[in-house]
Amino acid sequence: MSPTPPSFSRRAMLERSTLGFGSVALTSLLAQDGLLAANREGDHTRPHLIGPHLRPRAKSIIFLFMSGGPGQTDTFDPKPLLQKLEGQPVPESIAVNVPKIPRSGVNSSLMASPFSFKQYGESGISVSELFPETARLVDDLCVIRSMNHRIPVHGPGECVALTGTALGDRPSMGAWMTYGLGSFSGDLPGFVVMLSNSTGPAPQRPGWGPGFLPSRYQGTVVDAKNGVPYTAMPAAYDDKSRRSQLEFIKWMNSQHLAKQGQDSELEARIASYELGFRMQTSAPETFDLATESEANRKLYGIDDPATKEFGTQCLIARRLVEKGVRCIQLRNGGWDAHGSLESNHRKQSRAVDRPIAGLLTDLKQRGLLDDTLVVWGGEFGRTPTTEGSATGAKRGRDHSPAGYTVWMAGGGVKGGQVIGTTDDLGFVPVERPISPADLHATMLHALGLDQHRLIYSHNNRDEIPTVFGGEVIREVFT
Repeated sequence: MSPTPPSFSRRAMLERSTLGFGSVALTSLLAQDGLLAANREGDHTRPHLIGPHLRPRAKSIIFLFMSGGPGQTDTFDPKPLLQKLEGQPVPESIAVNVPKIPRSGVNSSLMASPFSFKQYGESGISVSELFPETARLVDDLCVIRSMNHRIPVHGPGECVALTGTALGDRPSMGAWMTYGLGSFSGDLPGFVVMLSNSTGPAPQRPGWGPGFLPSRYQGTVVDAKNGVPYTAMPAAYDDKSRRSQLEFIKWMNSQHLAKQGQDSELEARIASYELGFRMQTSAPETFDLATESEANRKLYGIDDPATKEFGTQCLIARRLVEKGVRCIQLRNGGWDAHGSLESNHRKQSRAVDRPIAGLLTDLKQRGLLDDTLVVWGGEFGRTPTTEGSATGAKRGRDHSPAGYTVWMAGGGVKGGQVIGTTDDLGFVPVERPISPADLHATMLHALGLDQHRLIYSHNNRDEIPTVFGGEVIREVFT
């Protein structure tokens, strides 16, 4: 006969338990309640207080990650001189300052942008014709034109953009954020990831992984059409019978954990069963868009096949923010335009422009933009030169980590401003160079987290999110 799980409450069970698991799991529950974040490797007697360390400007973050590398000179960083020098070699006065990294493009001929730019808003910031809807909201955007690093390959570059290093062995920024702050939602994951148009470079799992943090802080990948996988209540079960089953599973896992000793993966599995039960009642409602008005669905472009997928994800991101989810990452692939850049970027921007504008507008109308930080950008940009020998409409650009653009909005960000400048052709920053570590420090700062005080002990080393530290971009904020 199988053993019967304890009849008293799970908190009482954990408080009374003499097993090592009891204290670990109780600390886990306290973390869920917003009291502690357990440092699960090293000294368990010194858990750090959950943040914020600073006055938070934002409660949640939505990262609109454009994988593949949108061209900065084709989107948010116009270069009139590039138009004039079409087809010519790169001037030596500019080439001398380009880092000697593979695929720098300095030995190729210059390629004018096939897209026109014009100024928008009271700020007069220039935006490409690729983003007419987002451009209407340019006074809410802080455009950073001087991002740079030295990794010209997609996989490692994506890891740099989302974790801070190219190796893919560190926690993602979303994992650090949920480790430091937890989630306002008790019924949904604290970190949610949605993938769209995964053509081109494969999604890099470290971008939402936990690295050396406990596994419970990794992102949950969900399908915007079907919601969180496997959250439907199994046939022939009701809440009571399902609860009884899960209590028994938890009891057996706790016995196994007591024998095995500390195990982040098993601890996360135990916590996931509990969260899964809560999601079976709350998640379906969150992902059901039937309650959204037709006007709001149209605002996000859900009425148009070209914008439906990303529009649905953006609308769900807003609903997740309302539910208290801490970090949402929307990864849109397909921006890798080595050839046929014009058709590629027109197609890509068409799919995301209206949804992004809809998201910003909707957040603003609901009073959510003030405490939701929205970040847009990719792992790098594209060279101002032509790649290869293609001509006409088949021309494309190579990777450019040495200079590219991101933008931020909401969450205390001062909109209608441009930070940093690249040279006259868009190769490298010549004013206010900013690294991914600086951007990460700034994102954490917006949430009230001090990168130097958010510490996890790993292999006898106190690790921080930005590895060697970044500088908060202070002028981003009001």
